[in-house]
Amino acid sequence: MKISDQYIKLVEWSEEDQCYVGSSPGFLGPCCHGDDEAKVYKELCKIVEEWVAIHKEEGLPLPKSFAKKDFSGKFVIRVGQDLHKALAIKAAKSGESLNNFCIGLLRNSLIR
Repeated sequence: MKISDQYIKLVEWSEEDQCYVGSSPGFLGPCCHGDDEAKVYKELCKIVEEWVAIHKEEGLPLPKSFAKKDFSGKFVIRVGQDLHKALAIKAAKSGESLNNFCIGLLRNSLIR
């Protein structure tokens, strides 16, 4: 396996640009685009390989890949008192804990 294979590669349709855009979260932002999804992915793979080579040549540390990163399942978010109260009320109305209610909201927003 090549080092570049450890990095997530995303090709997504951009309504704003009206084309596919490739990126590698945690490594490279939007770095290539085009009308053909497969060609954009191929170009993205090449770009990630080139950036890995540049990092090695210049002695720069590579960012930890998301594929190898461990996630605890916990994170803290500050939402302000008003939003906290509104979420707690909605959770109580739905008969759920605030935690489970917010997990549902987050999960639903990712599915859309």
